[in-house]
Amino acid sequence: MGAFFPINGDAFVYEIEGTTSNLFYQYLKEFSKHKPHEIKIVVIDNAGFHPMKNFILPNNIILVRIPPYSPELNPSEKIWHYIKQYYKNTVFETLENVKNWLFNFVSNKLDNQTIKFNI
Repeated sequence: MGAFFPINGDAFVYEIEGTTSNLFYQYLKEFSKHKPHEIKIVVIDNAGFHPMKNFILPNNIILVRIPPYSPELNPSEKIWHYIKQYYKNTVFETLENVKNWLFNFVSNKLDNQTIKFNI
C-alpha cells in the first residue's frame, strides 16, 4: 500500500500480504508514524477492506471516501499507473522478485519531482 503527497512529492509505502480490514488498519497505524505531526488525508475507495468502523483511527489520519467507480479522483492511482508502465509485460519468476523490483523502483526511481509531476 502506498500514499503519495502531491504537494511535496513525499511517499510512504508499506508492504502487506493480503487485503483485510486488519491489515489496512496496520497500514494506517504505521502511516500515522510517518511524520507524526502531519495530518494525513487518506483517499479511499469502496474496497471491502477499507471500512474502519470497528477500529480507532490514529488522531492524525482522516479518511475520505470517493464515489464508486471513480479511481481518477484518487491521486495515488496516478502513481500506481506510472509504476505499472515500467513492469507491464514483464515476467517475474517469484513473488519475491516482484517485491524486490517494486521496492527498488520506489526507492530509486520514484523521487519527489516524479511524484509531484505525475499526480
